[in-house]
Amino acid sequence: MAVDVGRTGIWCVSSAWPDDPGRAEAAAAELEALGYGALWLGISRPSLQLPEMLLAATSSLAVATGIVSVWDAPPDELAAAYHRVADLFDDRFLLGIGASHEHAVKRRGQRYHRPYSKVVGFLDGLDAASPPVPRAGRAVAALGPRMLALAGERSAGAHPYLTTPEHTRQARELLGPGPLLAPEQMVVLETDPARARQIARDALGFYLKAPNYIASLLRLGFSEEEIGQASNRVIDALVAWGGEAAIRARVGEHHQAGADHVCVQVLTGEPGLPLAQWRALAQVLV
Repeated sequence: MAVDVGRTGIWCVSSAWPDDPGRAEAAAAELEALGYGALWLGISRPSLQLPEMLLAATSSLAVATGIVSVWDAPPDELAAAYHRVADLFDDRFLLGIGASHEHAVKRRGQRYHRPYSKVVGFLDGLDAASPPVPRAGRAVAALGPRMLALAGERSAGAHPYLTTPEHTRQARELLGPGPLLAPEQMVVLETDPARARQIARDALGFYLKAPNYIASLLRLGFSEEEIGQASNRVIDALVAWGGEAAIRARVGEHHQAGADHVCVQVLTGEPGLPLAQWRALAQVLV
């Protein structure tokens, strides 16, 4: 059975969650009470301990990984961890996997080679595991046409990261009406243009140098010069900023373009969980 992630969720990197289990569990419970449909945990470890803890602290909130890197553990090991978690929480856990980035893989002493083939082989491994990870229980991080098609054919659907409503429109056309399309959207709840764009630029520094994101932006019509300079046009396309109404409008554009679910990543320029912003945005997003 497919995991119901609802129409709107929150994306938050795993390292932002407090080490204190009580504080982490309370934050997840509050997200559920606020009405968000899902929590996406970025850069998740293959042990899946954090998703398991947060699922145990909630009763209806879906939890998804966004993502577990296919380079971090063998597929049979991840399949065993998946079933440890999914079997405890009926249809509330979605395993998001993806190819990650060359710099992260090299940092672990591995060779980043043919990422598309690596994901294909990893999905094969999840299918061959005993028991296998069901197609409905997994999603694939996807930007380009080949990976998007693979996500639609071999999983519940696609989880594009750092995209625009135009990318969502193109992805829906490629996927067709069936597969899940759950793009991530960065936002800054700040009405001062200079401050908002500076927070966004600080967060995007790495991404605008990563080959896969550069290729995605080029396909969307941005120039190499714009990307290299992190122009206002690039920043404004990738990061929604302003008041609650501006954030709601951008999320609505993704839905109108064909997204089933939009997971919002709040940028503040500060460490820790953006609880105040999650609360404010719940008033207009859920």
